[in-house]
Amino acid sequence: MKDTDPEDLTDVVRVAADGHAVISPALTRRLVATFAPEAPAKQAAKALVAELTEREIDVLTCLAEGLSNAQTGARLFLSETTVKGYVSRPLGKLGCANRTQAALLAYDADLVSGRF
Repeated sequence: MKDTDPEDLTDVVRVAADGHAVISPALTRRLVATFAPEAPAKQAAKALVAELTEREIDVLTCLAEGLSNAQTGARLFLSETTVKGYVSRPLGKLGCANRTQAALLAYDADLVSGRF
Protein backbone atom coordinates (compact mmCIF):
# COMPACT_ATOMS: atom_id res chain seq x y z
CA MET A 1 0.00 0.00 0.00
CA LYS A 2 1.19 3.53 -0.67
CA ASP A 3 0.85 4.57 2.95
CA THR A 4 2.95 1.70 4.33
CA ASP A 5 5.59 2.69 6.86
CA PRO A 6 9.14 2.18 5.43
CA GLU A 7 10.10 -0.22 8.25
CA ASP A 8 6.96 -2.29 7.63
CA LEU A 9 7.69 -2.28 3.91
CA THR A 10 11.16 -3.67 4.55
CA ASP A 11 9.68 -6.45 6.69
CA VAL A 12 7.10 -7.26 4.02
CA VAL A 13 9.78 -7.48 1.33
CA ARG A 14 11.76 -9.91 3.50
CA VAL A 15 8.67 -12.06 4.10
CA ALA A 16 7.89 -12.10 0.37
CA ALA A 17 11.53 -12.92 -0.43
CA ASP A 18 11.22 -15.94 1.86
CA GLY A 19 8.42 -17.18 -0.40
CA HIS A 20 5.42 -16.24 1.74
CA ALA A 21 2.32 -14.47 0.46
CA VAL A 22 1.81 -10.93 1.71
CA ILE A 23 -1.53 -9.16 1.98
CA SER A 24 -2.30 -5.94 3.81
CA PRO A 25 -4.45 -6.03 6.97
CA ALA A 26 -6.87 -3.51 5.42
CA LEU A 27 -7.39 -5.70 2.38
CA THR A 28 -7.75 -8.80 4.56
CA ARG A 29 -10.55 -7.11 6.55
CA ARG A 30 -12.33 -6.13 3.34
CA LEU A 31 -12.05 -9.64 1.89
CA VAL A 32 -13.36 -11.26 5.05
CA ALA A 33 -16.24 -8.80 5.32
CA THR A 34 -17.17 -9.38 1.69
CA PHE A 35 -16.78 -13.12 1.29
CA ALA A 36 -16.95 -14.79 4.71
CA PRO A 37 -20.34 -15.61 6.13
CA GLU A 38 -21.09 -14.27 9.59
CA ALA A 39 -19.28 -16.42 12.12
CA PRO A 40 -21.37 -18.70 14.35
CA ALA A 41 -19.91 -16.96 17.42
CA LYS A 42 -21.30 -13.65 16.20
CA GLN A 43 -24.71 -15.19 15.57
CA ALA A 44 -24.76 -16.74 19.04
CA ALA A 45 -23.65 -13.49 20.67
CA LYS A 46 -26.37 -11.52 18.89
CA ALA A 47 -28.99 -14.06 20.00
CA LEU A 48 -27.84 -13.81 23.62
CA VAL A 49 -27.80 -10.02 23.58
CA ALA A 50 -31.31 -9.99 22.11
CA GLU A 51 -32.53 -11.42 25.44
CA LEU A 52 -31.29 -8.37 27.37
CA THR A 53 -33.34 -5.32 28.24
CA GLU A 54 -32.51 -2.02 26.56
CA ARG A 55 -30.88 -0.70 29.75
CA GLU A 56 -28.80 -3.89 30.16
CA ILE A 57 -27.59 -3.44 26.59
CA ASP A 58 -26.67 0.18 27.37
CA VAL A 59 -24.65 -0.93 30.39
CA LEU A 60 -23.04 -3.80 28.47
CA THR A 61 -22.00 -1.36 25.74
CA CYS A 62 -20.39 0.93 28.33
CA LEU A 63 -18.65 -2.08 29.87
CA ALA A 64 -17.31 -3.11 26.45
CA GLU A 65 -16.00 0.43 25.93
CA GLY A 66 -13.97 0.00 29.11
CA LEU A 67 -15.95 2.44 31.24
CA SER A 68 -15.91 2.03 35.02
CA ASN A 69 -19.14 1.73 36.99
CA ALA A 70 -18.84 5.40 37.94
CA GLN A 71 -18.29 6.46 34.31
CA THR A 72 -21.19 4.28 33.15
CA GLY A 73 -23.42 5.81 35.81
CA ALA A 74 -22.49 9.31 34.71
CA ARG A 75 -23.16 8.51 31.05
CA LEU A 76 -26.50 6.81 31.72
CA PHE A 77 -27.59 9.01 34.63
CA LEU A 78 -27.59 6.10 37.10
CA SER A 79 -26.06 5.69 40.54
CA GLU A 80 -22.95 3.54 40.78
CA THR A 81 -24.89 1.02 42.91
CA THR A 82 -27.58 0.75 40.23
CA VAL A 83 -24.90 0.22 37.58
CA LYS A 84 -23.43 -2.65 39.61
CA GLY A 85 -26.84 -4.34 39.53
CA TYR A 86 -27.13 -3.77 35.81
CA VAL A 87 -23.66 -5.24 35.28
CA SER A 88 -24.37 -8.41 37.25
CA ARG A 89 -27.68 -9.20 35.49
CA PRO A 90 -26.27 -9.36 31.94
CA LEU A 91 -23.30 -11.39 33.15
CA GLY A 92 -25.72 -14.03 34.44
CA LYS A 93 -28.00 -13.90 31.40
CA LEU A 94 -25.05 -14.11 29.01
CA GLY A 95 -23.28 -16.87 30.95
CA CYS A 96 -20.18 -14.72 31.40
CA ALA A 97 -17.91 -15.20 34.41
CA ASN A 98 -16.51 -11.66 34.33
CA ARG A 99 -16.58 -8.24 32.69
CA THR A 100 -13.92 -9.20 30.16
CA GLN A 101 -15.96 -12.10 28.79
CA ALA A 102 -19.01 -9.85 28.59
CA ALA A 103 -17.01 -7.18 26.75
CA LEU A 104 -15.78 -9.73 24.20
CA LEU A 105 -19.33 -10.95 23.69
CA ALA A 106 -20.45 -7.36 23.16
CA TYR A 107 -17.84 -7.01 20.41
CA ASP A 108 -19.03 -10.25 18.81
CA ALA A 109 -22.61 -8.96 18.95
CA ASP A 110 -21.48 -5.75 17.20
CA LEU A 111 -22.58 -3.52 20.09
CA VAL A 112 -19.24 -1.77 19.79
CA SER A 113 -16.54 -1.76 17.19
CA GLY A 114 -12.85 -1.17 17.26
CA ARG A 115 -9.60 -2.97 17.76
CA PHE A 116 -8.06 -4.60 20.79
